[in-house]
Amino acid sequence: MQGTSRPRRWQTLLAFAIIYLVWGSTFLAIRIGVREVPPFLLAGMRFFTAGIVLYGWSRAKGTPSPSRREWGAAASLSVLMFVFDYGLLFWAEQRVPSGVAAVMMATTPVFMALAEILFLQTQRLTSRLAIALLLGIAGVAILVSHSSGLGQGAIDRWGAIALIVAAISWSAAAILLRKLPLPESKVMSSGAQMLAGGIFLTFAAAVLGEFKVFRVQAVSLNAWLALIYLIFAGSIVAFTAYVWLIHHESPTKVGTYAYVNPIVAVLLGYFFGAEALTERTVLGTLLVLVSVVVITTAKKNTSEAKELIEEEAT
Repeated sequence: MQGTSRPRRWQTLLAFAIIYLVWGSTFLAIRIGVREVPPFLLAGMRFFTAGIVLYGWSRAKGTPSPSRREWGAAASLSVLMFVFDYGLLFWAEQRVPSGVAAVMMATTPVFMALAEILFLQTQRLTSRLAIALLLGIAGVAILVSHSSGLGQGAIDRWGAIALIVAAISWSAAAILLRKLPLPESKVMSSGAQMLAGGIFLTFAAAVLGEFKVFRVQAVSLNAWLALIYLIFAGSIVAFTAYVWLIHHESPTKVGTYAYVNPIVAVLLGYFFGAEALTERTVLGTLLVLVSVVVITTAKKNTSEAKELIEEEAT
């Protein structure tokens, strides 16, 4: 889609830098935060606050509030996208390095492709696509396997399972996204989903007993700064840049964040998070990223597939 006026080159480059670097860096920020704040509670604080800001911003600009039907759709999606996807991601990062978590989450297009092939029939299984799917599965297997022949650094299996479930959950949400009645405004739609997701995550935190072990006075400045970064940089600034880019660049080009973010996350985790960069991590990451690049650049049988990229960064 093209905007009404052509943006300056520096604006485009800045927007791409934001979605590449900021979204890639959120995995390390999550890792820092969950060391001191229970995971579902931390995720709830992030998305409730971001949702309030985006909803309020949209209303201030004159965007109508979602209808009851649209609120219901947003709430339904928020369970998959925020409770199961982000909730499990935050939980898993207590056990799994942030860079590897980003790589595992990058398998989302693999599960989307499988769903399109097996259930939606909007994608045809070609030899190229089959190889890409096998590479992605092999990359995950290498990261998870405890075989001594692959060296040290296998990730925690429960953490890996949580991340796989999270990726599948996001894939299911992306498919439902095209079927449910959501607000026309992407900002309002995302604000409503984040707000509902924040409420559900906070409820999940209460059910899991996270409030009982949470001590505000015990949380360090670094953890609070990580939360602030996740709210404003990760959920508001980066999302705004993403929406702006979608209106000025092709969805395919904007969608390249899906395979840049894991590289950023792995490097930041290594240089700033004291996370090991083993041969296992490098090989698994390369296989997953090659798989994602091939899958996301494959031609779809229907224009509906375009919406998966446009909505994936909610």
